[in-house]
Amino acid sequence: MDQTLKITNVLSDPTRFSIYQYVSRIHREVTVQEIAEHFKIHANVARLHLSKLEDVKMLVSHTQKTGKGGRPSRTYQLSEEVVSLQFPYRDYQRLAEMCLETLVEFGEQGQVVLNKIGLKYGRELAGNYLAYLGKQVEDLSTKQKLSCVETIAQNQGLSPELAFNEEERKATFSIYNCTFKELIQDYSDALCPLHHALIQGIFQYFFGDITIQEEHLMTKPECDTCQYKTVLTY
Repeated sequence: MDQTLKITNVLSDPTRFSIYQYVSRIHREVTVQEIAEHFKIHANVARLHLSKLEDVKMLVSHTQKTGKGGRPSRTYQLSEEVVSLQFPYRDYQRLAEMCLETLVEFGEQGQVVLNKIGLKYGRELAGNYLAYLGKQVEDLSTKQKLSCVETIAQNQGLSPELAFNEEERKATFSIYNCTFKELIQDYSDALCPLHHALIQGIFQYFFGDITIQEEHLMTKPECDTCQYKTVLTY
């Protein structure tokens, strides 16, 4: 069976799709027992769902010794393999590579354009989401605004985590996935600032002209996230 059909068949089951979403949100390995307890299903059913997701390379598994002399336990986590569903086939990655290469050829001027587009796109994402909710930004509390930021990032596949220190008005925003990961190795100098600008655009829509400070990037070997910090205005 074609891989696209296999993936759509696997994700057509609501429980299985929910399990995949759960694993993508928690940023760590899961066990069969954890999935069984969380979704209130039998362990054998949980194992079947996880195996199906692994079969189409959406999850990967590892065995770990328990230290109790029994059978090694198996844990599951998100696969690094990119899954793309398109009907009919479109090579948008190649188009992205061509556009990036063109802009990179313009040097600093090209990067200015990329950052401007990222900022604009981030603001548009926020505005479109709020319009979908039928709400006005001035009517939202700080926590509601931050919830919107996190949801928008989640919808973009960034696997975000957002922590807020209300006393200091400081927000720490971390993402565990890069939506540009297929291109980041060759174009990190251009794409990391673009992603930074996109996130800043989302925050600025809700909190005005604030600056997002970059703490660390997942392009560095010792980091598994991109993390940003900012002081909110309200």
